[in-house]
Amino acid sequence: MREDLTPQFADYELIDSGDFEKLERFGGYVTRRPEPQAIWKKSLSEEEWRRLTDARFSRDERGGKADKGERGEWTLRGDTPSRWWMRYGYKDMNIDMRIGLTSFKHVGIFPEQAANWNFIYDECRRMKEAGMNPGVLNLFAYTGGATLAARSGGADTVHIDSVKQVVTWSRENMERSGLDGVRWIVEDALKFVNREVRRGKRYNGIILDPPAYGRGADGEKWVLEENIGEMLECCAELLEPKNSFLVLNLYSMGLSSMIARTAVHQAFGKPVTEQYGELYFEDRGGKRLPLGTYYRFKR
Repeated sequence: MREDLTPQFADYELIDSGDFEKLERFGGYVTRRPEPQAIWKKSLSEEEWRRLTDARFSRDERGGKADKGERGEWTLRGDTPSRWWMRYGYKDMNIDMRIGLTSFKHVGIFPEQAANWNFIYDECRRMKEAGMNPGVLNLFAYTGGATLAARSGGADTVHIDSVKQVVTWSRENMERSGLDGVRWIVEDALKFVNREVRRGKRYNGIILDPPAYGRGADGEKWVLEENIGEMLECCAELLEPKNSFLVLNLYSMGLSSMIARTAVHQAFGKPVTEQYGELYFEDRGGKRLPLGTYYRFKR
């Protein structure tokens, strides 16, 4: 079933978007960042954007080809910190995430993913209440929002990311959220799943949030269009045939949820229950900004 999703997130707001930028509130501070999909006009004036902005990201146009124009720097107003905390709550789940202004315009959270965090929490909690001890694998796990959702739901959770500093960031989020027991692994995701297949390992939930391009812990090259097929085939062998779920996110522009659905069907077969579509937020002017596509199923 196709369904476009937007979460209810008290600590986050998309204030305005347009002219290839977005104005967002994370907790108590407002950021201004480039947004290639905001092709329409802004609703608020430039003066209002300037008045509201606490931290503005500007691209370094001198960056090399590998940066793809994403590297840059932040300009902070007054006593605006470069790091602060925000919280997401859903049922009995309360996740604290540290915001950090990085040189690649990211801030340590993709708030639209909260729509998937709810699903992950509910599935893990359901299995736990049924007397199971679910195991969840989070690949390309970044700062761990989905990891904390699975752990909050009672799952034994394995968190994989190739960047040590990002895993340290994730651990900070876990501790601040009052959780523990996550297994942290700094490794190339594709190398890890191939090894798990050889070991005959099984999981009740797999979360995939792959970048368009990336490097593994030992310099392994990841190109989404080239490697996603092998990744999904490995995950199909790792996922339990019953009492299990899959979540796949795609951020690469031009890759639709239908592409994700077709690729998953080829690797896993057609599930009984599935959802797919776009993740988005709506700004104060009523403009809906798509922020990635998702596909998920449970069985």
